[in-house]
Amino acid sequence: MTASTPLTREAAFGAEFAAPPRIVHIGLGAFHRAHQAWYTARAADASQWGIAAFTGRSPRAAEELTAQGGVYTLIERAADGDSAEVMPSIVEAHDGANLDRLRELLAAPKTAIVTLTVTETAYRVGADGSPNLDDPAVTRDIDALRSGGDPESVLGRLVSGLAARKAADAGGIAVVSCDNIPDNGALVRAGTLGLAEHVDATLHAWIAAHVSFVSTSVDRITPRTTDADRQTAEQLTGWRDACPVVTEPFSDWVLSGEFPAGRPAWETAGARFVDDIEPFERRKLWLLNGAHSLLAYTGLLRGHRTVADAMADSECRAWVRELWDEDVRHLPASLDLDSYRAQLEERFDNARIAHHLAQIGLEGSTKLGVRVAPVITAERAAGRSGAASIRAIAAWVALQLDGLDIHDANAADIVRARRSPDPVRALLAVVDGDLARNDDVVAAVTRAKEHVHSVSTHAAV
Repeated sequence: MTASTPLTREAAFGAEFAAPPRIVHIGLGAFHRAHQAWYTARAADASQWGIAAFTGRSPRAAEELTAQGGVYTLIERAADGDSAEVMPSIVEAHDGANLDRLRELLAAPKTAIVTLTVTETAYRVGADGSPNLDDPAVTRDIDALRSGGDPESVLGRLVSGLAARKAADAGGIAVVSCDNIPDNGALVRAGTLGLAEHVDATLHAWIAAHVSFVSTSVDRITPRTTDADRQTAEQLTGWRDACPVVTEPFSDWVLSGEFPAGRPAWETAGARFVDDIEPFERRKLWLLNGAHSLLAYTGLLRGHRTVADAMADSECRAWVRELWDEDVRHLPASLDLDSYRAQLEERFDNARIAHHLAQIGLEGSTKLGVRVAPVITAERAAGRSGAASIRAIAAWVALQLDGLDIHDANAADIVRARRSPDPVRALLAVVDGDLARNDDVVAAVTRAKEHVHSVSTHAAV
């Protein structure tokens, strides 16, 4: 083997080393490969559980992985150095538009699980989890599903696959959302059943009776791969890998729900199965994700590029700690919150993981609505100001009023809000309507916006 040898499954593991595909994944990307695929590869019964993965939009990831037989290098980037491992758990990689193969896999009785990492907006549902019938993609999918055509949305494709499973009488299956959404299992269940209800009453009834929807809390920082990372993979393994993944040493996965057709022994790789996932979701959404949003918007205002850069700023670090002080007042002490905070601070300080604030800041109106707004509401209900949490939203408002271009699915509402006679209130309404109707909160956001702007040096991204 030389340094120029391309990575392939046969070269790394031998031609016969591939588990049967029993998990279908929708949303093939770096996070899936650093998280669910990593847990599957490390499970005690990994040889029984291969993953057939489908991309969400671009087919590029599938093309790169297919050329390598599905294998890739996972680089764990600690503060004191890198380590690498070739991961074998993805045994097929497909363009998400390949619905023939998706339906074939879901119709197979041996297929037991569908996992998803597609982001909240890709589910195309309303606040109550029902399909957004104002979305043209949703109405097109309903027509396609009724006529036996190929839907385009994530839930449309899932319903198409479940219809094939019903027709094949292949039995129950678990659907596992691994997106950062509170009660993600219930949201995907509502969206899937709602879509099926518009298509076929018997399909709706079959899904309700035979498909479980598992809720999860997932956590592993996974930045975008660079050319330098590809060079690192080759240096550490001797293989030339077109699509390595870089991640931090820390990982966490908490799941709650039933698996009617079985599952890997993910607990042997460190996953936890619990009856009540809600406290774990809140801990992660508020402390990790909430702090990320705070750092993204205050950090960008102060001219920083990465999480580690912002944490090296004593002002930003103090703001994070103040945010956490508010968060933990509304979480059960049984979650070992002091230890969790210490772990987070260590992770944020890892400057070798280039977690870019501009990337974290995407889709801010939706993220702030679940990561920060609930804590403001809880703090004020307890007679406190919620100032630390308000600061996170105020920094986002400041960036929006500065005209910084941060991609957001609610961009049209944000543009209208900027032009409003009361832009702070209007922008706050995009995040949380109840908070925007509270004059005291609007005044507090206005003051915090002015303060954070006055102590910051805004740098364009």
